[in-house]
Amino acid sequence: MNRHPSRRTFLGAAGAAVTAGLVAGCESRSGGPPGRPAPAAQPPATGEHQAGIAEPRDAQPNLLAVVADLDDTTAVGPLLAELGRTVLALTAGTDPRLLGLAPGDLTVTVGIGPRVVRLADPALPGAADLPPFAREQVADRERGGDLLVQVCASEAPLLSVAAAALLGRAGVRERWRQSGRRGPGTALAEGRTAPRNQLGFVDGIVGPHTPAERQRDLWLAAPPPVAGGTIAVLRRMELDLPRFAGLSTSDQEAVIGRHRDTGAPLSGGPAAAGPDLAAKTPDGRYLVPADAHARRAHAGAIGVGLMLRRSYSTDDPAPGLLFISFQNDLRTFTTTLTHMERSDALLPFTTTTASATFLVLPGFDRQRPLGSTLFPAG
Repeated sequence: MNRHPSRRTFLGAAGAAVTAGLVAGCESRSGGPPGRPAPAAQPPATGEHQAGIAEPRDAQPNLLAVVADLDDTTAVGPLLAELGRTVLALTAGTDPRLLGLAPGDLTVTVGIGPRVVRLADPALPGAADLPPFAREQVADRERGGDLLVQVCASEAPLLSVAAAALLGRAGVRERWRQSGRRGPGTALAEGRTAPRNQLGFVDGIVGPHTPAERQRDLWLAAPPPVAGGTIAVLRRMELDLPRFAGLSTSDQEAVIGRHRDTGAPLSGGPAAAGPDLAAKTPDGRYLVPADAHARRAHAGAIGVGLMLRRSYSTDDPAPGLLFISFQNDLRTFTTTLTHMERSDALLPFTTTTASATFLVLPGFDRQRPLGSTLFPAG
């Protein structure tokens, strides 16, 4: 990574996409006056886990991720506690810096980078830097970082307003930011949807969907100071859309390993089903090609857990996507990407231009300030 250098079992982009297809969403709305958009429902901002990860269930369509550094003289505990108080005020609609905007389904998720984790305990999950990988063109400023603030909302104007309220304070220096958007979800199964990415494919089909899967692969269970947190990986990627669009539909599907129109695996079955990696044609060819993304990123084939993957389409600085994954072990991501680098047909269409990992802090409330399990709040 860049500045300085997670742990437990999690990931497995099980047959879905770790690079151009990885994500989940946030769009939740309740009733409103006829003929007008219904106001977005507000997810809880407090609890065992931070909002903006598994809740709301369908991720909001708009996201802004801001990565910043902390001055060496910054007192980490008081800063995180104040960030938590600001999150509560913003999501409650009581912070005047909202400029009169209703918070709707605004969520804020805060993580700390490896250098800051090591200040608390070098043995903690999240203390390891994300290593460099192939197909990267990452400037020093856009690798790593001390602080992640992820803002999600159905209403796009809330993103920059909330980020300004959170980050406009002494000792915090912005490194890079990236906004992105998600389209409406495609129905996969009862209660499950996933959006399409800029390649035209349904994105984020596989992940830890059940409570048991999330306890196993998403949430950190130990040690106690990080219990309820998770590990986030951010990767901004440019996509070679003209070259991908120049392929025939069948060739595009061979790259991904799923049908473009339905999201169903090439081995058969519904979209929500994982691919059958052993299925072959009568003449012995794999139905899911050996280098298809769905095979190379398959958790079972790699021997890792599931990761909650989200990708947001971007236009600036170039057409592409911002990939975010949440897992309780950084090795879930690194092992998967290492496996993909050997022969994933999707990777030649991508170039990574920003990369970072963060320990997403456990949930908090007014009695238990954000970050207080790791750093004194004051």
